[in-house]
Amino acid sequence: MTKKTFNVSGMKCANCKANVERTLNAMDGVGQAVVDLEGGNVTVDYDEAQVTPQAMKDAVDDLGRFEMTI
Repeated sequence: MTKKTFNVSGMKCANCKANVERTLNAMDGVGQAVVDLEGGNVTVDYDEAQVTPQAMKDAVDDLGRFEMTI
């Protein structure tokens, strides 16, 4: 497993946090995604053989309110 932290802009509340975590945690290859709302980032444990940072970015960006930087 690889552990990386990515910036996510647009998160302002607990619902935002939950939406980003739920989206990433539902992806194959993601072990755990934890949002730091104050820090404006998400730390993700993931299997590089199953999911790429670009795929995670696309999933978060598709939520429409957020933008993840990789």
